[in-house]
This record gives sequence, structure tokens and C-alpha cells, in this order.
Amino acid sequence: MAYIGKKPEDKFRGLASYDTFTGDGSTTTFDVTNVLPDGGTYDVEVFVDNVRQEGGSGKSYTIGNDDAGDLKRITFAVAPDNAAEIYVINPGRNTAILQVSDNTVTAAKLQTDAVTTAKIQDDAVTNAKIGPAAVGATEISPGSITTTQISPSAAITNSQLANSSITINGNAVSLGGSITAGTDWQAVTVADGSTTLNAVAGKGYFLDTNAGVIEVFLPTSPTRGDTVILADYSGTFATNKCIVNTGGALIDSTQGGPAGGGNDFEITTNNAIVELVYVDAAKGWLVKYNTAPSALSTITGSGGGYDTPQYIVATGGTVTTTGDYKTHVFTGDGCFVVSTGAGSLATVDYMIVAGGGASGGRYFTGGGGAGGFRLSNSWGLPAPTTSPLASSCGVTVTTQTYPITVGGGGAGVSAPAPGANGNPGSNSVFSTITSAGGGGGAHNDEGPTGENGGSGGGGASPGSSGGGTGNTPPVSPPQGQDGGTGAPASPFGAGGGGGAGATGSSWNSPTPSVGGIGSFIDDTFVGPTAPSYGETGPVGSTRYFAGGGAGGAGCAPGPTTISGGIGGGGDGKGNATTGTAGVANTGGGGGGTGNNVPSPGGSAAGGKGIVILRYKFQN
Repeated sequence: MAYIGKKPEDKFRGLASYDTFTGDGSTTTFDVTNVLPDGGTYDVEVFVDNVRQEGGSGKSYTIGNDDAGDLKRITFAVAPDNAAEIYVINPGRNTAILQVSDNTVTAAKLQTDAVTTAKIQDDAVTNAKIGPAAVGATEISPGSITTTQISPSAAITNSQLANSSITINGNAVSLGGSITAGTDWQAVTVADGSTTLNAVAGKGYFLDTNAGVIEVFLPTSPTRGDTVILADYSGTFATNKCIVNTGGALIDSTQGGPAGGGNDFEITTNNAIVELVYVDAAKGWLVKYNTAPSALSTITGSGGGYDTPQYIVATGGTVTTTGDYKTHVFTGDGCFVVSTGAGSLATVDYMIVAGGGASGGRYFTGGGGAGGFRLSNSWGLPAPTTSPLASSCGVTVTTQTYPITVGGGGAGVSAPAPGANGNPGSNSVFSTITSAGGGGGAHNDEGPTGENGGSGGGGASPGSSGGGTGNTPPVSPPQGQDGGTGAPASPFGAGGGGGAGATGSSWNSPTPSVGGIGSFIDDTFVGPTAPSYGETGPVGSTRYFAGGGAGGAGCAPGPTTISGGIGGGGDGKGNATTGTAGVANTGGGGGGTGNNVPSPGGSAAGGKGIVILRYKFQN
């Protein structure tokens, strides 16, 4: 038999209790130990001095509740005498075995927290004993139900949940279902000139209009945030446009055509990507308009896209090898073809010398300026055999062909009175490095100055003709120096052309105007064929280039030679003699002409330039 709490007694026991008191002549109330029967005063036996008293209203005593509210108090109508003996016999209750009927114990009859987990037998509570909706969220402690408490056969299905779907951008998605995140790109739509497309919010469309135009109809009842993307797949919107039909909606507050009263807009830019986002009826669709790049930059280094350092393998020019380095010498135009090379190992040092300028035409003419001299030394050739004009940064190459331009020397001029300035030299170029041609020397018309250039041309005489400005255009380190100034009066003498390493000298009789000295590279830069290029100079184990042409002089009688700048500068001449040309492939300036040259006069050409490249090819 089921029972609640402690198992009841299954036999009768004596339950009477006995309490004694002593009167004091004034006290009328006495409290017994155990609760009195609630059936009335007749169930209790009260004795005073062995005489049983009659209970009840108006009688000897009554029973009632004590101060704690329990039925334990005897109240006499008259206080027993002093020293009177009082005793009370309380019969108690017989124990009864009661069977609890079904559904008689309700939740209201159970004290809060009276039934705990420890008091419930395992498997005692089944689904059949739990009423519908009896267990709500408030009856379940947080974290009390885990996956181990849920039977696989009793899994919770979507239909048993209050909310069985979620809404994304206005679209309801059932739990366990799927939706495309972001733009749902569609297959390419190929237009034929009559093709139409009904666009759906949230989707992107690749449109091929190579064969004809296409008309796209936007959603007819758009809501805020609806997005449609149109992309020019074939890059032909400029040839065959994309028509956008809004169905009457605005685009950025603008009514469509024709003539501002229709529904149509058009996209006519090749490779366009157009994103349309709907706002509201007043604004309509907003447009984000991008033009796709025609191509991304390609990886040109053979080391791969991660720029793995790799030594250079290249062809072009005359190639020599010195230890771990190769040198390519270009005495004329050509190509430096890199087939391998990437990263920090693909660095090329260079010496680039432009063509020298010609001297001035007629007589007493300025020497031609040297061609611009530019040099790098990233691979660390030592001083003092490396020019102080060397840059510390070489050129990092990739796998491609680099055109090489070697500048020609300025052509000599033949000029009758009043003469003409010499022609400038031409630029030499490798990759991003350009050396400027040397400036032409001035003629003797008492005013014209030498020409600007890599190095400036010398001024003429008479008239204090100034020299041209070197390092034009300006670079750092400088590629050349200024030309010298001619004599203002007799004895006449023109200024020397500027060189890479020094300005051309100005006439200071009786000292002639020599050309400015050039600058130098270590023999190792060129390799074993170094003696074939440039000139020797003050610094041993080097080769000099880009010397200025000397100025012409008025010395008489007979020819007199004035030295051109070391590095291929042409010599200036004295009486009745034309100066000498700059040395080929040094970029030296042409030498100036002396007095009394037979008409129509003449000048000396500048020397052709040169390009030398050096790199490490192994370790």
C-alpha cells in the first residue's frame, strides 16, 4: 500500500498522558504537556485533591489553546486552594491506518520543497504521471536538462518548438533548412538582343551581351534592403548595353527614360559591376557602381608569387664573368632579357652614361658637356675604387625583357657667322634609370651660353659667355657638373665642358680651359675586359667615363692642344684648328674650336654613351 512520509503503525498502543500541578489559591490556568483531544472537555479527566471535576461552560473548568495556539490549557472557574493537588489524565488518540485515495494529494497540500529528488524513487515518475503542460520553463532549473537526459526516441522535433523557423532578410527559413548566405550568384545569362531577365532580390547576375542587348526587370514590389547585382561578364556593355527596367521605381530619386517619364535606365560601361539596393518609394534604388579592372598584375618573378629569392639568369650585350658576378656591356641599343630572378637576389647594379654634347660651331667655342653619369653599388664594391657618385640602391628586376638605350654623342655643327651652339648628346636608359645627354658648347657670338644637360656645355669667347647647367634634370647623386665660362676679351679662350666629377674650367689666361674630369668604376665592375672601356685616371684599378670637352683657345701661331677631361673628353684646339671629338662609349664632350678656322667653321662631336650592368648569379 502506498503511503506518504513515515510508515504508519499497524497496531494499537496506550496513548494516555498524566500531568500534575499544585494550586496557589490564585492561579486558574494550567498547561498540559500533550495536545488535548479536540472532541470536547468530556474526554479529559481533571482531579483536584482526588475529586474529579466536571468540565464544560459554567462548570468547574474548560479546555482551550495555550499561548502557542495548541489545545493544551485547563482553565478553572475558581482558582484551586493553596497547596491543592491537581492532576490531569489526557487519553490521547488511537493510531489509525489510513489509505490515501487517488488524486487526494494535490500540489496545494504539499509544502514547498517538501518533495525533493532524494525522496522520489528512480523511475517513479513516468510520462503518464505528468499532466499535459504541467512542466513549464519556470519548473526547470537552468542547466538541469542535458542531452544525456533526453532519450533518442524522445527527440524534440521542430513542430514541438514554439518557433520552428528563423527569418533572414525577410525570408522564413525552417530549422534544419538552408539558405544561401550573401549574394546568390546565378549562371551566366547570354543575351541575343531580345533577351529579358526578371531579377530576384538577393541574387547576382553575370550578363553576356556580346551578341546583343539585354533588359533586366527589377523586383516589382521591393522592400527596404532588397539587393540586385548585375555584372558585365563579357566586357561588352559599351557595345551592347544593359537596360534596367525599374517598373516605375526611381533610381536615386530619378525617374527613368525615355525623356524622364519612363521606367528604363541603361548601363553602357564595359566591365561594369552595378549593385542596386532598394530604400523606399521616395528614393527608390540606390546604385553602387564599380568598373572591374581589365587585369590584375601578373607575377613576373620566376621565384613565384611569394617572392622566393632567386639568382638572375639573363642574356644581352657582351657578357663577362668575374667570380660570382656577371657583367653585361652594351655599347649600342639592345635588350637585357631576364629569364630567372626574384626577390632580394634579383638586384642589378648599373653604370649608365649618356652621349656627350658637341662643342660650339665657328671659333673660340665652348667644349661639349659630358653625358650624364649614373652608377649604383648595391653589391658593395669597396672604396676608393668605387665612385663617390654611386647610389646604394640597384634595380630589382623580374622575368621580362628590358630595352637598353645607349645615347649617341651630339653631332658636330658646321656654322657660318654668327655660329651655332653644339648639339646635345642623347639619353641612355635602363629600366627606371635615365642619364641625360650632355649639353652642347656655346659659339662665339658674344652672348649665347653653353647648353644645359647631364653636364653643361662650356661658354664661348669673347663676351663672358656662361657655361650650361649640369645635372639637368636634377637627380641624386648628381649625374654631372656645370660648364666653364669663356673669356670676355683678348686673349680669347672658351670654357671647358662639365664632366661627371668636376665643372669645366673657365678661361684664365694664360691657363687654358680644360674639360671637367669624369668619374670612375672599379675594374671589377666591368670584369676582365675592363681595359677595353673608358680611360685610366688618377684612381688606380678604375676606368673613367663622362669627361668634359676642353674649350677652344686663341693661341698663335700654330695649333695648340688643351686637354679634354679624363673620361673621354675631346681636346680643345688653338689657332685655325677644330677640336677633337669625345671618345666613343665614354660619353665624353667634344673639344672646342680655336681661332681662324676656315669658314663656315665647325665643331667636334660628343662621344657615344655606354650601359654596363652587373649582378650576382651564384653564391
